[in-house]
Amino acid sequence: MINGTDFSFSLGYWPPAGGFGLNTNILGTNLINLSVVLGVLIYLGKGVCASCLLSNLLDDRKQKILSTIRDSEELYKGATDQLEKARARLREVEMRADEIQVNGYSQIEREKEDLINAAHENLERLEDSKNETVNFEQQRAIDQVRQQISRQALRRALGTLNSRLNNELHLRTIDHNISMLRAMKKHN
Repeated sequence: MINGTDFSFSLGYWPPAGGFGLNTNILGTNLINLSVVLGVLIYLGKGVCASCLLSNLLDDRKQKILSTIRDSEELYKGATDQLEKARARLREVEMRADEIQVNGYSQIEREKEDLINAAHENLERLEDSKNETVNFEQQRAIDQVRQQISRQALRRALGTLNSRLNNELHLRTIDHNISMLRAMKKHN
C-alpha cells in the first residue's frame, strides 16, 4: 500500500524523483499519465458514460434546435397563411373598391342624365305653359278687339239707323219683326 505522506500531487511541475504527480501540460504528458487520468475518470464516472453524456447533451441540443426549427416553420407557415389571407382580402377590397368606383361613376352618369332629362322636361313644360299663356292672352286680346269693334259697329249702325230712320220705316220694321215672331210661334 502507498503511504499518504509519500503521495504528492503537483499540478504545475514534475515531482522530484520518487514521488507521484500529475502533469497538466498535454504536450508534455506521457502515456502513463494519460492512462492514469483516464483510469481515474473511468473510476469516478462509473455508470456514467462520458460519451453517453455528451451524446445525450448533443441529442437534447439537437432536439431543441429541431423543435425551434419546427416552431419557426409553423410560425412561418402561419405568417404565410395570414399573408395570403391578407392578400386575398386586399384583392377583394380592391375589386370592391373598383366596383364601387365604376358603380359610382355609373350612378353619377345616371343622375346627370336624369337631371338633364328633368331639366329638359321642365323647359318643355315651361315652354308649353308660356305658349298657352301667350295663346290665352292673344285670344283675350282678340276677344277684346272684337268686342270693341262690335261696339263701334253697333254705335255706327245705331247712328246711321237713327239718322236715316223715320217714323214710317220704324213702324214697318216693327210690324215686320212682329210678323216674324208670330210665324216662329206657329211652327213651335
